[in-house]
Amino acid sequence: MEIIIDSLDSGEVIGLLEEHLADMYATSPPESVHALDVNALKSPEITFFSGWRDGLLMGCVAIKQLDESHVELKSMRTSHHARKAGVATLLLKHALNIATERGYRRISLETGAEDYFLAARNLYEKFGFIYCEPFANYKPDPNSKFMTLDLH
Repeated sequence: MEIIIDSLDSGEVIGLLEEHLADMYATSPPESVHALDVNALKSPEITFFSGWRDGLLMGCVAIKQLDESHVELKSMRTSHHARKAGVATLLLKHALNIATERGYRRISLETGAEDYFLAARNLYEKFGFIYCEPFANYKPDPNSKFMTLDLH
């Protein structure tokens, strides 16, 4: 799979992000949805990646700089046709490698507490993420789980 820095202009990528937002609103109360739309993902502190195989979009992930040593994992999503094919693992490894190469010391994330998000939480745990208190501008929320990983 080829993973590229994406400009968020492709119809396939926009469609995947719209699907992602729709699923987040379908599984969590609106006040607990922290997924970003396309315009928010174009912010200068965010690097957005898409993964492609044979011209097909496989998934996406982004990292958002919180400060000089801390980034947040955002918008991790696997395309429906690519589920159970290891795409999420490849995207997560890529994001962790980029964060490490850029000198960040910590990467954190917010994900849902519902069963819908269990596979994601299991993947993050497999990579060494541990549960933590809310970070950045997040507030305690029974519908959210916060996780972090020391990159050094």
